[in-house]
Amino acid sequence: MGAWSARHRRTAIFGWLLFVVLSAFLGGLHGSTEVADSEAMPGQVSRAARILDEAGLKAPASETVLIQSATATADAPGFRAAVEQVVAGVTGTGRATDVRSPYDTGAVSADRHSVLVQLDVKGGREEAVANVTAVLDAVAAVQRQHPDLTVAELGDASSGKWINEQFSNDFTRAEWTAVPLALGILLVAFGALVAAVLPVVLAVTAFVAAGGLVALSSGVLHTTDSASSVMLLVGLAVGVDYCLFYLRREREERAAGRDLETALKVAAATSGRAVLVSGVTVVVAMAGMFLTGIAEFEAMAYATILVVVTAVLGSLTVLPALLSLLGDRVQKGRVPLLGRLRRPDAATTGGRFWNAVLTPVLRRPLAATLLAGAVLLGLAAPLLTMHTANLTFRQQLPAGNALVAVSQKIEAAFPGSPAPASVVIKAADIDSPAMTAAIADLRARALAGGRMHGPVNVTVHPEQNVATVDIPLNGSGNDATSIAALKSLREELVPATVLTVPGTEAPVTGRTAGSHDFNERMTGSMPLVFGFVVAFAFLLMLTTFRSLAVAATAVVLNLLSVGAAYGVLTLVFQHGVGASLLGTAGVGAVESWVPLFLFVILFGLSMDYHVFVVSRIKEGHDLGLPTRDAVAHGIRSTAGVVTSAAVIMVAVFAVFGTLSMQAMKQMGVGLAVAVLIDATLIRAVLLPAVMTLLDERNWYLPSWLRWLPDLSHGGSVPPAGGPVQGGGAATAPVGSERSRHRRIGV
Repeated sequence: MGAWSARHRRTAIFGWLLFVVLSAFLGGLHGSTEVADSEAMPGQVSRAARILDEAGLKAPASETVLIQSATATADAPGFRAAVEQVVAGVTGTGRATDVRSPYDTGAVSADRHSVLVQLDVKGGREEAVANVTAVLDAVAAVQRQHPDLTVAELGDASSGKWINEQFSNDFTRAEWTAVPLALGILLVAFGALVAAVLPVVLAVTAFVAAGGLVALSSGVLHTTDSASSVMLLVGLAVGVDYCLFYLRREREERAAGRDLETALKVAAATSGRAVLVSGVTVVVAMAGMFLTGIAEFEAMAYATILVVVTAVLGSLTVLPALLSLLGDRVQKGRVPLLGRLRRPDAATTGGRFWNAVLTPVLRRPLAATLLAGAVLLGLAAPLLTMHTANLTFRQQLPAGNALVAVSQKIEAAFPGSPAPASVVIKAADIDSPAMTAAIADLRARALAGGRMHGPVNVTVHPEQNVATVDIPLNGSGNDATSIAALKSLREELVPATVLTVPGTEAPVTGRTAGSHDFNERMTGSMPLVFGFVVAFAFLLMLTTFRSLAVAATAVVLNLLSVGAAYGVLTLVFQHGVGASLLGTAGVGAVESWVPLFLFVILFGLSMDYHVFVVSRIKEGHDLGLPTRDAVAHGIRSTAGVVTSAAVIMVAVFAVFGTLSMQAMKQMGVGLAVAVLIDATLIRAVLLPAVMTLLDERNWYLPSWLRWLPDLSHGGSVPPAGGPVQGGGAATAPVGSERSRHRRIGV
C-alpha cells in the first residue's frame, strides 16, 4: 500500500480528498437517525417504550414547578395568586398539557411553605425540549412578579434542554481545544511546522469522513450525540498517533542515509504494519461493545470502529503519498529554538531521560518488575471498593448548577424520589370492569405499602387500550430505598393486581427503572465483553509476533494498566480524593458504563504502543541481537515517538476531563491516566524488565501452535549504514538465513 501510494501519489491524495468530501456531503444530506427510546434502554424500560410507540403515544416529558416561601404558607392570598399565575401562564403557552394545581393534587409540603405545580410538555423527547423554552419563560415571568417567593422549574424537558446545550458547548470547546493542543505538541516533537500539521490534518479529515459515514449508515444502525464525542476523542488520538509512528520512522530512515523511496518502503514495512495491527486490535476491542446489547454502546462502538478504520486507511495510503510528494520539504517551517533543543541522536538513543530510566531497569530487571508491579497493584487497590451506578441528574451536573439547586429544594420539601415509576399497561380492554378494579387496587396497595407515596396519577388511553400509572417511589431515585420500592412494584404489586387480568402486559419504566435495568445489563455483559476482547487481543498478538510469551505479556500488562486506571477513577470520583483539583467532587459512584467503555478503548489503544515497541524489539532480535540488547535497542529507538504520542493522547483525553458532565469527566480522566501509566510505567519499566527476564523465552512458540496463521513477516528491516547497535553486540552474519531472508523482504 505504501509503495503504490508513493508511486501514484496524486491518485492517492485526490482519491482521499474525494472520499472525505463525498462522505461528509452524503452524510450531511442523509442526516443522522438517533437511537429511539424503545431501543435506548434494556429490560422492562424498553418494553414499555415499545408499547407506547406502537400505540402512537409518547412518554410525556413531565415538569414540576416549585413555588416556595420562607414565611408565607400555601393558604396565603399572595402565595395562591402566584400558583394561579403559574398555572395560567404555562397553560397559555399552548406547549403544556395536563397542568395540575397543587390544591387539586395535594402536592403541598408538610410545613405548607412549598407546593408543586405538575405538568407535561407537548411532544416527544426532542420536541418537548424545544417546547419547554416557552414554559420556562412563563415561569420566569411569575418569578419576576414575586421576588419574595421561589418560583423555579425542573423536569425531563428542562434538564434535557440544559444538557443538550451544554453538550453542544462542551463538544465545540473540546474541538477548539484538543486540535490546537495536539498541533502544539507535534510542533515541539518535530520542530517543524509542516511535519506537525500533517498528522493533525490527517486525523481531522479522518474524523470528518467517518462522521459522514456514520450519518449515512445511521438508518441501519442508529447513532447518538455521545457517539460523536467518542469518535472525536478516539479519532483525534489514534489518527495523530498513527501518522506520528509512520512519519517518525520515515524521518529516521532519511536521517540514516536512505533515499526517499527506500525510507518510505521501510516505514511501510515497519510502522505501517504496526499501525495496521494496532488498528485491527482497536476494532476488535470496540466490537466487544456490541455484546452489551445496548443501543448507545453499539452506536459508540460503530462510530469508533469507522473512525479507526478511516484513520488506518489514511495513514497507509495518503500519508506515504504526501511524504513522497513533499520529500524533505516535510521539515519546512522549522522553529529555530526547538531545533537547537533537539538532540540529533534522540530518535534512536531515546534521550537522556529514557536512558536514565532504562539503564537501571535492564541492570536489575527483577527488582524493576517487582517495584513497578507493586506500584500498579497499589494504584489498582481502590478498584476493590468500586461501586457503579447510572448517575442521577444531580450527580451528573456540576456543583452549583441552578437545576441542581431546584432539585435539592424539592427533595428537602418533598422527601422521596421526584421522578415516579410508571406502570405502562396494555390490555385487551383497558375500560373493562376487571381492569378498572385492578388499576384501583394497584393504586391502593402502592399507597398502603409504605415504600411508595402519592400523588398517584392514572392516565387512560381507551382507543389504544393503554394506560399509565405514575407512582412516586421513596428514596432519592438511585439509592437502595428506591431500588427496593421498584422491585416491590415489579415483583409483588403489579403481578398481584393488573397482571391478574388475562391478556395484559405491564412493564414498569421511569428514571429509577432505567438506571436499574441499565446497570443490571452492564454488570451482566461485562464478563462476556472482557473475555471476548482479551481472547481476541491475545490471538492477534500471537499471530502477529509468533510468540506465546509476547502475547501473554501484552494481555497481562494491559490488564495491569486498566486496573490502575480503574483504581484512580474510584479514588477520585467515588471517594473524592483530589476531585477538587478537577473542579468536581466525589459522587459516591462511578458511572456504570464508564468501566466497560474504558476497558475496550484502553485495551485497543494500549496495543498502539505495545505493537510499535515490541515490533522494534523483534526487529533487532531478527537481525541477530541478543534479547537484552534487542530490548534496549527497541525501547531507546521508540522512546521519543511513544512519548510524543502519549503526551498527545493524554492532552486530548484530559480536555474531556474538563467538560461539565460527570460521565465525560470520568471518561476523560480515566483514559488520560491509563495512557500516562501505560506509556511510562508499563512501556519504559515493566515491559523491558519482563522481556529481559524472559530472555530467549520471549520468542517461544509451542509446536502445537505452529498451525496458526503467520502474520510476523515483513516487519523487520536492517537499518541503513551497518549493523544494529546495542550493547556491542553484532548483527547476524550477512550470509545467514535470517539476514538473507530479511534483506529479501526489504
